[in-house]
Amino acid sequence: MSEARERVLASIRAALGERPSVAAPPPVPPPVPAPTLEAPLSADQLVALFIERLRDYGASVTTCEPAAVSAALLEACERHAARRLVIPPGLPENWRPHEIELIIDESLSPEQLDGLDGVITGAAVGIAQSGTIALDGAADQGRRALTLIPDLHLCVVEAGRVVAALPEALEVLSPSIRSDRRPITMISGPSATADIELRRVQGVHGPRRLEVVIPSG
Repeated sequence: MSEARERVLASIRAALGERPSVAAPPPVPPPVPAPTLEAPLSADQLVALFIERLRDYGASVTTCEPAAVSAALLEACERHAARRLVIPPGLPENWRPHEIELIIDESLSPEQLDGLDGVITGAAVGIAQSGTIALDGAADQGRRALTLIPDLHLCVVEAGRVVAALPEALEVLSPSIRSDRRPITMISGPSATADIELRRVQGVHGPRRLEVVIPSG
């Protein structure tokens, strides 16, 4: 039996020929830890960090007085030549730049949303540590389609809504998640992906341009 076995194995080796050696895979690098806040920050420091992280992602940021939100949004629209924007029904009146055409969302179709220049919304919370904006579908933010289809998103994040990190943000969002069962949208800069050939492409699953207005004071 041993001779027969050896003959069979020898014929298999001959049929397979010399096999190229396979290089060992490169070691997997350890995960990069998320940036942490070493000490509690003041409200102004949180906003400053939030702005820094937003700009790192490629978002444009404008700060202004609360009474100047409408003017800041109008300036942003002019920079992008945006003349027709959709807004959620609950967007505050004093935020609305009436110099441009504002279309209140009343179950607009995806095709109708795609034909507009952009969208203006508020935000539920901003996360300073990661530069992330969270939307919870409240009246000043509207349904998710509003911020997933138009190419330009103008988002007002009030300074008092900026928190340090994700745990604090989840506390703010908890009623929307647990009681209202509303979906949460997390936005970290303009829509982008590097899944295809590791090339960063913007606008794959959302707006390519993100303008953030932060009223404070």
